Amino acid sequence: MIYIKTEEEIEKIRENCLLVSQTLAMLAPLVKPGVSTKYLDSLAEEFIKDHGAEAPCKGYHGYPNATCMSLNDVVVHGIPSESTILKEGDILSIDLCTRKNGFIGDSAYTFAVGEVSDEVKRLLKTTKESLYKGIEMAVAGNRVGDISNAIQTYCEAAGYSCVREMVGHGIGKSMHEDPQVPNYGRRGQGPMLKSNMVICIEPMINIGRYPISIDPDGWTARTRDHKWAAHYEHAVAVRKGKADILSDFSLIEKALES
Repeated sequence: MIYIKTEEEIEKIRENCLLVSQTLAMLAPLVKPGVSTKYLDSLAEEFIKDHGAEAPCKGYHGYPNATCMSLNDVVVHGIPSESTILKEGDILSIDLCTRKNGFIGDSAYTFAVGEVSDEVKRLLKTTKESLYKGIEMAVAGNRVGDISNAIQTYCEAAGYSCVREMVGHGIGKSMHEDPQVPNYGRRGQGPMLKSNMVICIEPMINIGRYPISIDPDGWTARTRDHKWAAHYEHAVAVRKGKADILSDFSLIEKALES
């Protein structure tokens, strides 16, 4: 069932999404060579708690950490560890949620670790741009397939592939609500978008082919061909005419510039 939110509920989701963005901004200058993903995860969990919120990823179906830290060929759901040490030229997707006042916020950002190759810069740029192409379609009267097709068309035209098995989703009191929001599909297909639906749009885009596999840990999703992937995510409220983006990348990008 798709839940249409009240304005008050949307503001509670926005509050959480902005805390997610603030957490990512806090981590941004620390994503550098020599740092472990477990260290970053610990800082994020502490920051979230210090702001009166919970990290609902921790314990979700047994997931062990507050964040997902996905390195290079890991698309999503990478488990932070002391042994995963960032190196110059890596890329790291950090995906996290917060829960406060009964609602959840969600966002993800892929960070360059030091200086990355031109090929990787292009992947990051295209993936982030495709997110906004999808958001442009997140308006009342369109369908989910219009979002999906906008992302797929943009990324495939650039020579990339869109992950099939993992998708965006609705969000509210639960981390994952209806509808599912794939990053591929046909225009005019899927559920109708209505004002005050809140969804997470999250392109997961690969340099190589789209198939993924799950590691023995049951969580880590990586590309089968081991070519690299990027992942960006915004939570948005569907509106008439223009979507309302609830998370805020400008906080992260300002932190990266400082």
